[in-house]
Amino acid sequence: MTEMVYGAAPVSGGEPVLPKWWRTIDRWTLSAVTLLFLIGILLGLAASVPLAEKNNLPPFHYVQKQLMFGSLALVAMLLTSMLTPQLVRRLAVVGFVVAFIGLLGLPFFGTDFGKGAMRWYSLGFASVQPSEFLKPGFIIVAAWMLAAAQEVGGPPGRAWSFMLCAVIVGILVMQPDYGQAALILFGWGVMWFVSGASLLRLFGLVGLVAIGGLAAYNTSDHVANRINGYLASDLDPRTQLGYATNAIQEGGFFGVGVGEGRVKWSLPDAHTDFIIAVAAEEYGLMLVLLIIALYAVIVLRSLLRLVRERDPFIRLAGTGMACIFGVQAMINMGVAARLLPAKGMTLPFVSYGGSSLIAGGIAIGMLLALTRTRPQGGIGDLLRGRAR
Repeated sequence: MTEMVYGAAPVSGGEPVLPKWWRTIDRWTLSAVTLLFLIGILLGLAASVPLAEKNNLPPFHYVQKQLMFGSLALVAMLLTSMLTPQLVRRLAVVGFVVAFIGLLGLPFFGTDFGKGAMRWYSLGFASVQPSEFLKPGFIIVAAWMLAAAQEVGGPPGRAWSFMLCAVIVGILVMQPDYGQAALILFGWGVMWFVSGASLLRLFGLVGLVAIGGLAAYNTSDHVANRINGYLASDLDPRTQLGYATNAIQEGGFFGVGVGEGRVKWSLPDAHTDFIIAVAAEEYGLMLVLLIIALYAVIVLRSLLRLVRERDPFIRLAGTGMACIFGVQAMINMGVAARLLPAKGMTLPFVSYGGSSLIAGGIAIGMLLALTRTRPQGGIGDLLRGRAR
Protein backbone atom coordinates (compact mmCIF):
# COMPACT_ATOMS: atom_id res chain seq x y z
CA MET A 1 0.00 0.00 0.00
CA THR A 2 2.85 2.39 0.84
CA GLU A 3 4.44 1.70 -2.53
CA MET A 4 1.13 2.41 -4.28
CA VAL A 5 0.87 5.82 -2.56
CA TYR A 6 4.50 6.98 -2.52
CA GLY A 7 6.01 4.88 -5.28
CA ALA A 8 8.55 2.05 -5.08
CA ALA A 9 11.76 2.72 -3.14
CA PRO A 10 14.74 3.19 -5.48
CA VAL A 11 17.10 0.23 -5.67
CA SER A 12 20.66 1.10 -4.74
CA GLY A 13 23.11 0.44 -7.55
CA GLY A 14 25.97 -0.07 -5.12
CA GLU A 15 28.97 2.10 -4.45
CA PRO A 16 30.40 3.88 -7.53
CA VAL A 17 33.50 2.29 -9.02
CA LEU A 18 36.04 5.05 -8.33
CA PRO A 19 35.12 5.72 -4.67
CA LYS A 20 35.07 1.97 -4.01
CA TRP A 21 38.43 1.56 -5.74
CA TRP A 22 39.98 4.39 -3.72
CA ARG A 23 38.58 3.01 -0.46
CA THR A 24 39.81 -0.54 -1.04
CA ILE A 25 43.16 0.04 -2.77
CA ASP A 26 46.49 -0.08 -0.92
CA ARG A 27 47.40 3.60 -1.20
CA TRP A 28 50.87 3.06 0.29
CA THR A 29 51.80 0.74 -2.57
CA LEU A 30 50.21 3.06 -5.12
CA SER A 31 52.19 6.02 -3.75
CA ALA A 32 55.46 4.05 -3.65
CA VAL A 33 55.12 3.01 -7.30
CA THR A 34 54.39 6.59 -8.36
CA LEU A 35 57.45 7.85 -6.47
CA LEU A 36 59.65 5.22 -8.12
CA PHE A 37 58.47 6.35 -11.54
CA LEU A 38 59.19 10.00 -10.71
CA ILE A 39 62.66 9.05 -9.45
CA GLY A 40 63.20 7.17 -12.71
CA ILE A 41 62.39 10.32 -14.70
CA LEU A 42 64.74 12.36 -12.49
CA LEU A 43 67.58 9.90 -13.05
CA GLY A 44 66.75 9.61 -16.74
CA LEU A 45 67.35 13.34 -17.13
CA ALA A 46 70.96 12.67 -16.18
CA ALA A 47 71.64 9.13 -17.40
CA SER A 48 70.12 9.22 -20.89
CA VAL A 49 71.64 12.48 -22.17
CA PRO A 50 75.03 10.91 -23.09
CA LEU A 51 73.29 8.13 -25.04
CA ALA A 52 71.18 10.67 -26.92
CA GLU A 53 74.29 12.66 -27.76
CA LYS A 54 76.07 9.51 -28.95
CA ASN A 55 73.14 8.66 -31.26
CA ASN A 56 72.82 12.26 -32.55
CA LEU A 57 69.39 12.71 -30.98
CA PRO A 58 67.90 15.60 -28.98
CA PRO A 59 69.29 15.63 -25.39
CA PHE A 60 66.06 14.50 -23.75
CA HIS A 61 64.89 12.09 -26.45
CA TYR A 62 64.97 9.05 -24.17
CA VAL A 63 63.41 10.96 -21.26
CA GLN A 64 60.48 11.89 -23.48
CA LYS A 65 60.07 8.26 -24.52
CA GLN A 66 60.25 7.16 -20.90
CA LEU A 67 57.55 9.69 -20.01
CA MET A 68 55.37 8.31 -22.79
CA PHE A 69 55.91 4.65 -21.86
CA GLY A 70 55.67 5.44 -18.15
CA SER A 71 52.36 7.25 -18.63
CA LEU A 72 51.01 4.22 -20.49
CA ALA A 73 52.30 2.00 -17.68
CA LEU A 74 50.58 4.07 -14.99
CA VAL A 75 47.30 4.07 -16.94
CA ALA A 76 47.57 0.29 -17.41
CA MET A 77 48.30 -0.10 -13.68
CA LEU A 78 45.30 1.99 -12.62
CA LEU A 79 42.88 0.29 -15.02
CA THR A 80 44.09 -3.20 -14.09
CA SER A 81 43.89 -2.42 -10.36
CA MET A 82 40.13 -1.79 -10.75
CA LEU A 83 39.48 -5.34 -11.97
CA THR A 84 38.06 -8.15 -9.87
CA PRO A 85 40.28 -11.20 -9.23
CA GLN A 86 38.21 -13.14 -11.77
CA LEU A 87 38.82 -10.52 -14.46
CA VAL A 88 42.51 -10.37 -13.52
CA ARG A 89 42.70 -14.10 -14.12
CA ARG A 90 41.00 -13.85 -17.52
CA LEU A 91 43.24 -10.97 -18.59
CA ALA A 92 46.31 -12.89 -17.44
CA VAL A 93 45.36 -16.04 -19.35
CA VAL A 94 44.90 -14.09 -22.60
CA GLY A 95 48.10 -12.11 -22.01
CA PHE A 96 50.04 -15.25 -21.18
CA VAL A 97 48.94 -17.03 -24.38
CA VAL A 98 49.86 -14.02 -26.54
CA ALA A 99 53.24 -13.55 -24.80
CA PHE A 100 54.02 -17.28 -25.02
CA ILE A 101 53.31 -17.32 -28.75
CA GLY A 102 55.53 -14.24 -29.05
CA LEU A 103 58.28 -16.05 -27.17
CA LEU A 104 58.07 -19.01 -29.54
CA GLY A 105 58.33 -16.72 -32.57
CA LEU A 106 61.51 -14.95 -31.48
CA PRO A 107 63.95 -17.34 -33.24
CA PHE A 108 62.19 -16.61 -36.55
CA PHE A 109 61.15 -12.96 -36.33
CA GLY A 110 63.08 -11.52 -33.37
CA THR A 111 66.26 -9.49 -33.14
CA ASP A 112 69.13 -9.27 -30.70
CA PHE A 113 70.11 -5.61 -31.30
CA GLY A 114 73.72 -6.77 -31.35
CA LYS A 115 73.60 -8.10 -27.77
CA GLY A 116 73.85 -11.79 -28.64
CA ALA A 117 70.44 -12.78 -27.24
CA MET A 118 67.27 -13.05 -29.34
CA ARG A 119 64.83 -11.36 -26.94
CA TRP A 120 63.06 -8.55 -28.82
CA TYR A 121 60.74 -7.75 -31.70
CA SER A 122 61.73 -4.56 -33.46
CA LEU A 123 58.77 -2.36 -34.40
CA GLY A 124 60.90 0.44 -35.81
CA PHE A 125 59.70 3.14 -33.39
CA ALA A 126 60.04 0.80 -30.40
CA SER A 127 60.82 -2.79 -29.43
CA VAL A 128 58.84 -5.42 -27.52
CA GLN A 129 60.30 -8.04 -25.19
CA PRO A 130 57.72 -10.86 -24.80
CA SER A 131 59.32 -12.31 -21.64
CA GLU A 132 58.49 -9.12 -19.72
CA PHE A 133 54.79 -9.61 -20.43
CA LEU A 134 55.04 -13.35 -19.88
CA LYS A 135 56.01 -13.01 -16.21
CA PRO A 136 52.76 -11.63 -14.77
CA GLY A 137 50.68 -13.89 -16.98
CA PHE A 138 52.62 -16.97 -15.92
CA ILE A 139 52.36 -16.10 -12.22
CA ILE A 140 48.57 -15.82 -12.44
CA VAL A 141 48.15 -18.99 -14.55
CA ALA A 142 50.47 -21.03 -12.30
CA ALA A 143 48.69 -19.75 -9.17
CA TRP A 144 45.38 -20.80 -10.69
CA MET A 145 46.71 -24.32 -11.29
CA LEU A 146 48.23 -24.58 -7.81
CA ALA A 147 45.02 -23.33 -6.17
CA ALA A 148 42.91 -25.78 -8.17
CA ALA A 149 45.13 -28.63 -6.94
CA GLN A 150 44.08 -27.82 -3.34
CA GLU A 151 40.41 -28.48 -4.09
CA VAL A 152 38.88 -31.85 -3.33
CA GLY A 153 39.08 -33.88 -6.52
CA GLY A 154 40.95 -31.05 -8.22
CA PRO A 155 43.35 -31.46 -11.14
CA PRO A 156 47.07 -32.19 -10.69
CA GLY A 157 47.81 -28.46 -10.77
CA ARG A 158 51.24 -28.73 -9.16
CA ALA A 159 52.49 -31.07 -11.87
CA TRP A 160 50.92 -28.99 -14.63
CA SER A 161 52.37 -25.74 -13.32
CA PHE A 162 55.82 -27.32 -12.92
CA MET A 163 55.79 -28.63 -16.49
CA LEU A 164 54.70 -25.22 -17.78
CA CYS A 165 57.45 -23.55 -15.74
CA ALA A 166 60.06 -26.01 -17.05
CA VAL A 167 59.05 -25.36 -20.67
CA ILE A 168 59.25 -21.57 -20.25
CA VAL A 169 62.58 -21.74 -18.43
CA GLY A 170 63.96 -23.98 -21.17
CA ILE A 171 62.90 -21.54 -23.91
CA LEU A 172 64.39 -18.57 -22.03
CA VAL A 173 67.69 -20.37 -21.44
CA MET A 174 67.98 -21.08 -25.17
CA GLN A 175 67.71 -17.34 -26.04
CA PRO A 176 69.77 -17.10 -23.72
CA ASP A 177 68.06 -15.10 -20.96
CA TYR A 178 69.12 -16.60 -17.64
CA GLY A 179 67.83 -13.64 -15.64
CA GLN A 180 64.20 -13.92 -16.73
CA ALA A 181 64.44 -17.71 -16.46
CA ALA A 182 65.61 -17.37 -12.85
CA LEU A 183 62.74 -14.96 -12.05
CA ILE A 184 60.14 -17.32 -13.53
CA LEU A 185 61.56 -20.26 -11.61
CA PHE A 186 61.81 -18.26 -8.39
CA GLY A 187 58.23 -17.02 -8.66
CA TRP A 188 56.93 -20.54 -9.23
CA GLY A 189 59.06 -21.90 -6.36
CA VAL A 190 57.65 -19.33 -3.92
CA MET A 191 54.06 -20.14 -4.89
CA TRP A 192 54.77 -23.87 -4.77
CA PHE A 193 56.14 -23.52 -1.24
CA VAL A 194 53.24 -21.34 -0.08
CA SER A 195 50.77 -23.85 -1.53
CA GLY A 196 52.09 -26.47 0.88
CA ALA A 197 55.22 -28.05 -0.63
CA SER A 198 57.53 -29.66 1.91
CA LEU A 199 60.96 -28.29 2.73
CA LEU A 200 62.50 -31.52 1.45
CA ARG A 201 61.00 -30.98 -2.00
CA LEU A 202 62.02 -27.33 -1.89
CA PHE A 203 65.62 -28.33 -1.17
CA GLY A 204 65.36 -30.78 -4.05
CA LEU A 205 64.32 -27.94 -6.35
CA VAL A 206 67.25 -25.84 -5.13
CA GLY A 207 69.55 -28.77 -5.88
CA LEU A 208 68.20 -29.02 -9.45
CA VAL A 209 68.75 -25.30 -9.93
CA ALA A 210 72.32 -25.64 -8.66
CA ILE A 211 72.97 -28.50 -11.10
CA GLY A 212 71.51 -26.39 -13.92
CA GLY A 213 73.71 -23.46 -12.95
CA LEU A 214 76.80 -25.67 -12.93
CA ALA A 215 75.88 -27.02 -16.36
CA ALA A 216 75.44 -23.46 -17.70
CA TYR A 217 78.83 -22.48 -16.27
CA ASN A 218 80.52 -25.42 -17.97
CA THR A 219 78.79 -25.06 -21.34
CA SER A 220 78.38 -21.31 -21.81
CA ASP A 221 81.39 -19.00 -22.12
CA HIS A 222 79.07 -16.04 -21.52
CA VAL A 223 77.93 -17.37 -18.14
CA ALA A 224 81.42 -18.52 -17.17
CA ASN A 225 82.96 -15.12 -17.95
CA ARG A 226 80.40 -13.29 -15.84
CA ILE A 227 80.80 -15.61 -12.86
CA ASN A 228 84.59 -15.57 -13.13
CA GLY A 229 84.53 -11.78 -13.27
CA TYR A 230 82.36 -11.69 -10.17
CA LEU A 231 84.65 -14.08 -8.25
CA ALA A 232 87.88 -12.40 -9.36
CA SER A 233 89.78 -10.64 -6.58
CA ASP A 234 90.77 -7.78 -8.88
CA LEU A 235 88.07 -5.82 -10.71
CA ASP A 236 88.94 -4.30 -14.08
CA PRO A 237 87.99 -0.60 -13.71
CA ARG A 238 87.24 -0.38 -17.44
CA THR A 239 84.34 -2.86 -17.29
CA GLN A 240 80.72 -1.94 -16.59
CA LEU A 241 81.01 -3.39 -13.08
CA GLY A 242 84.21 -1.44 -12.54
CA TYR A 243 82.62 1.85 -13.58
CA ALA A 244 79.50 1.17 -11.49
CA THR A 245 81.45 0.19 -8.38
CA ASN A 246 83.64 3.27 -8.62
CA ALA A 247 80.57 5.52 -9.08
CA ILE A 248 78.93 4.11 -5.95
CA GLN A 249 82.11 4.70 -3.96
CA GLU A 250 82.50 8.25 -5.30
CA GLY A 251 78.92 9.17 -4.39
CA GLY A 252 79.31 8.67 -0.66
CA PHE A 253 76.36 9.67 1.53
CA PHE A 254 75.11 12.75 -0.34
CA GLY A 255 76.53 12.39 -3.86
CA VAL A 256 78.79 14.54 -5.99
CA GLY A 257 75.94 16.83 -7.06
CA VAL A 258 73.14 16.92 -9.60
CA GLY A 259 74.57 16.59 -13.11
CA GLU A 260 78.14 16.25 -11.84
CA GLY A 261 78.39 12.47 -12.15
CA ARG A 262 80.77 10.93 -14.68
CA VAL A 263 79.68 7.29 -14.80
CA LYS A 264 76.84 8.05 -17.24
CA TRP A 265 79.45 9.00 -19.86
CA SER A 266 81.26 5.65 -19.48
CA LEU A 267 78.47 3.10 -19.02
CA PRO A 268 76.51 2.14 -22.16
CA ASP A 269 73.65 0.84 -19.96
CA ALA A 270 73.66 3.71 -17.45
CA HIS A 271 69.99 4.47 -18.23
CA THR A 272 68.85 0.84 -17.86
CA ASP A 273 70.74 -1.91 -16.03
CA PHE A 274 73.08 0.38 -14.07
CA ILE A 275 70.86 3.36 -13.34
CA ILE A 276 71.29 2.80 -9.59
CA ALA A 277 74.99 3.66 -10.08
CA VAL A 278 73.95 7.05 -11.48
CA ALA A 279 71.67 7.55 -8.47
CA ALA A 280 74.46 6.63 -6.04
CA GLU A 281 77.05 8.87 -7.69
CA GLU A 282 74.97 12.02 -8.12
CA TYR A 283 72.62 11.80 -5.14
CA GLY A 284 74.49 9.49 -2.79
CA LEU A 285 73.46 6.75 -0.40
CA MET A 286 70.42 8.74 0.76
CA LEU A 287 68.58 8.34 -2.55
CA VAL A 288 69.60 4.68 -2.84
CA LEU A 289 68.16 3.99 0.63
CA LEU A 290 64.95 5.78 -0.36
CA ILE A 291 64.64 3.61 -3.47
CA ILE A 292 65.22 0.44 -1.43
CA ALA A 293 62.63 1.60 1.12
CA LEU A 294 60.03 2.15 -1.62
CA TYR A 295 60.52 -1.37 -2.98
CA ALA A 296 60.31 -2.73 0.58
CA VAL A 297 57.02 -0.87 1.13
CA ILE A 298 55.49 -2.40 -2.01
CA VAL A 299 56.56 -5.96 -1.20
CA LEU A 300 55.90 -5.94 2.56
CA ARG A 301 52.57 -4.10 2.34
CA SER A 302 51.38 -6.58 -0.29
CA LEU A 303 52.48 -9.64 1.68
CA LEU A 304 50.90 -8.33 4.89
CA ARG A 305 47.58 -7.90 3.11
CA LEU A 306 47.84 -11.33 1.50
CA VAL A 307 48.46 -13.03 4.86
CA ARG A 308 44.84 -12.21 5.76
CA GLU A 309 43.48 -13.45 2.44
CA ARG A 310 41.37 -16.63 2.53
CA ASP A 311 41.14 -17.28 -1.24
CA PRO A 312 44.05 -19.64 -2.17
CA PHE A 313 44.30 -18.31 -5.73
CA ILE A 314 44.54 -14.67 -4.63
CA ARG A 315 47.03 -15.53 -1.91
CA LEU A 316 49.30 -17.50 -4.23
CA ALA A 317 49.12 -15.13 -7.20
CA GLY A 318 49.71 -12.04 -5.07
CA THR A 319 52.63 -13.63 -3.24
CA GLY A 320 54.30 -14.69 -6.48
CA MET A 321 53.81 -11.26 -8.05
CA ALA A 322 55.16 -9.36 -5.04
CA CYS A 323 58.18 -11.64 -4.67
CA ILE A 324 59.40 -11.53 -8.27
CA PHE A 325 58.96 -7.74 -8.25
CA GLY A 326 61.12 -7.40 -5.15
CA VAL A 327 63.72 -9.94 -6.28
CA GLN A 328 64.13 -8.26 -9.67
CA ALA A 329 64.91 -4.97 -7.91
CA MET A 330 67.28 -6.75 -5.54
CA ILE A 331 69.15 -8.44 -8.41
CA ASN A 332 69.54 -5.18 -10.34
CA MET A 333 70.95 -3.29 -7.36
CA GLY A 334 73.00 -6.27 -6.20
CA VAL A 335 74.75 -6.49 -9.58
CA ALA A 336 75.60 -2.78 -9.57
CA ALA A 337 77.06 -3.08 -6.07
CA ARG A 338 78.96 -6.24 -7.10
CA LEU A 339 77.05 -8.38 -4.62
CA LEU A 340 75.83 -10.62 -7.46
CA PRO A 341 77.25 -11.73 -10.83
CA ALA A 342 76.54 -9.40 -13.74
CA LYS A 343 73.08 -9.89 -15.24
CA GLY A 344 71.19 -7.57 -17.56
CA MET A 345 67.99 -6.77 -15.68
CA THR A 346 66.09 -3.51 -15.38
CA LEU A 347 65.19 -1.76 -12.12
CA PRO A 348 61.36 -1.81 -12.09
CA PHE A 349 59.77 1.60 -12.81
CA VAL A 350 63.16 3.35 -12.60
CA SER A 351 65.14 2.00 -15.57
CA TYR A 352 64.43 3.08 -19.13
CA GLY A 353 62.54 0.55 -21.24
CA GLY A 354 59.07 0.42 -22.78
CA SER A 355 58.41 -3.31 -22.31
CA SER A 356 59.70 -3.24 -18.75
CA LEU A 357 57.62 -0.20 -17.79
CA ILE A 358 54.33 -1.28 -19.35
CA ALA A 359 54.61 -4.92 -18.26
CA GLY A 360 55.56 -3.71 -14.78
CA GLY A 361 52.51 -1.44 -14.73
CA ILE A 362 50.24 -4.36 -15.64
CA ALA A 363 51.90 -6.61 -13.02
CA ILE A 364 51.57 -4.05 -10.21
CA GLY A 365 48.01 -3.33 -11.33
CA MET A 366 47.24 -7.02 -10.91
CA LEU A 367 48.93 -7.02 -7.50
CA LEU A 368 46.90 -3.97 -6.41
CA ALA A 369 43.71 -5.64 -7.63
CA LEU A 370 44.51 -8.83 -5.71
CA THR A 371 45.36 -6.98 -2.48
CA ARG A 372 42.30 -4.73 -2.45
CA THR A 373 40.17 -4.94 0.68
CA ARG A 374 37.17 -7.19 0.04
CA PRO A 375 34.06 -7.91 2.17
CA GLN A 376 35.21 -11.27 3.42
CA GLY A 377 36.74 -12.66 6.53
CA GLY A 378 40.46 -13.17 6.69
CA ILE A 379 42.08 -16.56 6.86
CA GLY A 380 42.23 -16.23 10.66
CA ASP A 381 38.41 -16.13 10.78
CA LEU A 382 38.29 -19.30 8.72
CA LEU A 383 40.70 -21.12 11.03
CA ARG A 384 38.79 -20.01 14.12
CA GLY A 385 35.57 -21.24 12.55
CA ARG A 386 37.11 -24.66 11.91
CA ALA A 387 38.41 -24.80 15.48
CA ARG A 388 34.86 -24.42 16.79
